[in-house]
Amino acid sequence: MFDALAERLESAWKKLRGQDKISESNIQEALREVRRALLEADVNLQVVKEFIAEVETKALGSEVIAGVQPDQQFIKIVHEELVAVMGESNVPLAHAERAPTVVLMAGLQGTGKTTATAKLALHLRKQNRSTLMVATDIYRPAAVDQLVTLGKQINVPVFELGTDTDPVEIARQGIERAKAEGIDTVIIDTAGRLQIDRDMMAELARIKETVEPDDTLLVIDAMTGQEAANLTRTFHEEIGISGAILTKLDGDSRGGAALSVRKISGAPIKFVGVGEKVEALQPFYPDRMASRILGMGDVLTLVEKAAEEVDIADAEKMHEKIMAAQFDFNDFLKQMRLMKSMGSLGGVLKLIPGMNKLTDDQLEKGESQLKLSESIVNSMTKEERQNPDLLAGSPSRRRRIARGSGHSEKEVSKLVTDFSRMRTMMQRMGQGAFGMPGMAGPGGGMFGGPGGGMPQRGWRGYQGGPPKKKKKKSKKRKGFGQL
Repeated sequence: MFDALAERLESAWKKLRGQDKISESNIQEALREVRRALLEADVNLQVVKEFIAEVETKALGSEVIAGVQPDQQFIKIVHEELVAVMGESNVPLAHAERAPTVVLMAGLQGTGKTTATAKLALHLRKQNRSTLMVATDIYRPAAVDQLVTLGKQINVPVFELGTDTDPVEIARQGIERAKAEGIDTVIIDTAGRLQIDRDMMAELARIKETVEPDDTLLVIDAMTGQEAANLTRTFHEEIGISGAILTKLDGDSRGGAALSVRKISGAPIKFVGVGEKVEALQPFYPDRMASRILGMGDVLTLVEKAAEEVDIADAEKMHEKIMAAQFDFNDFLKQMRLMKSMGSLGGVLKLIPGMNKLTDDQLEKGESQLKLSESIVNSMTKEERQNPDLLAGSPSRRRRIARGSGHSEKEVSKLVTDFSRMRTMMQRMGQGAFGMPGMAGPGGGMFGGPGGGMPQRGWRGYQGGPPKKKKKKSKKRKGFGQL
């Protein structure tokens, strides 16, 4: 989502690279780049003006820290201001002293409100909070059926009275059901419209007055850019909201919504939707989002994603296997499936610092390489998975696997060779011989082209980067195909 914005901002840092200090003369060009980047990201104009003014004031008034380059100091100031614009810290979901906690979901049609309701219910279920979803959208065709289907998918009950009952009455009875069954949280999915109208607002106001929610969350489509902030302000003025859920943050939106909502409307973003799957909902942390915007990755979110999927006992066993060089193809398959459960390869890698510059082609190549590796491993016998060395010296086994997987013998041999190399490197890394494994990136080795290792751009900041190889000058004359 923030790729274009991150690229633009990087060009701003370059304006200060090589300078001795930040001055009024050399900062203006950098500020122009930042302003252009924010406007192209569809950030609200007033927010951009205030942002630039704050950054300029802080940059010119900041003391130069010894050993810190002006461009690095400027990045730090921009990061701090991005955090301030988006709300300083995470604002958690309400939790009433007496159950049930009532959450009212509002928003226009097409923003993913019903799906966001299910995503939030699953998020709460993972926190061991019992939840009841209430279907009050009686106008959109199949809206009630959609929520019931999602409820079965995530094992969360849905209260509904069909489409012939007043939504206010459905909401009221849903709350009563939750009280009777001792349910912790009720999430009420309300009706939306293609645009804000008087009837929708009046119905929302009646539901809100009846159920007295602890949290009223507006679901906003990130694709609407700065208009998202204006919608939030309108809803807040009309019915009063306590927060927002920004959906489709994994799409082609330019980032303006995330940077405008809090500043314009005063309502904090509490959650962000980062995919179509029901698991794809994350609490919104302004500091982490600022890091991602600036291409610094988001290691904390990556760790939390992994923590949800990884079993501690399995992790300890895996560590022991790596240290003893006993990591086999069964373990490799388990790691690939773990990565899949955490989301797309691109989504996971972009949380790693320095990996934001991976191109779509590199990510696509990485995804296809993962699928190829999985199909080859699935064509191995149980004995071959447990003992990868059997394949190293047996062309007949590799030929059989190639026929079974539908890939070439050369691809099977490459996977076996790369796996053996990776196993050795992982063992040495575990013993402190390496800073990072060389097989992790889509640019090489098992996840890409020959040779292993991350793309050169992904190594910045890690022990000074890999050694650069000198290119041999070709003595051949260039032909038309090489010009």
